[in-house]
Amino acid sequence: MQPITMYGIPNCNNIKKARDWLDAQHIPFHFHHYKKEGIDANTLQAWCADVGWQVLLNQRGTTWRKLSDAEKADINQDKAIQLMCNAPSMIKRPVLQLENKRIVVGFSAENYQKQLLSGSIA
Repeated sequence: MQPITMYGIPNCNNIKKARDWLDAQHIPFHFHHYKKEGIDANTLQAWCADVGWQVLLNQRGTTWRKLSDAEKADINQDKAIQLMCNAPSMIKRPVLQLENKRIVVGFSAENYQKQLLSGSIA
């Protein structure tokens, strides 16, 4: 069984909650630290195809708020991917890459229960 990959930054509260939940369920996972390991445009494009760039781009966070109005203007998928590559903190966290290559964005115990324990990841 190939482990799930969790993408994020370790000091994020949602990452901590997701890690605790996975550990409690004895679900193995590999942690991918955005700031140390980076993220590439091809991965982000695949994720956008799965869930949409609007789901991935964190427009509530500090990193987004620090952008200039010009950087925020006319946002589309290509621009969102560029922003997320340059500043992975703008990617909502966590992102779980499941065995079937689908992703789950954010943490919700109910959604994790459904996605990970219902047999839908096989």
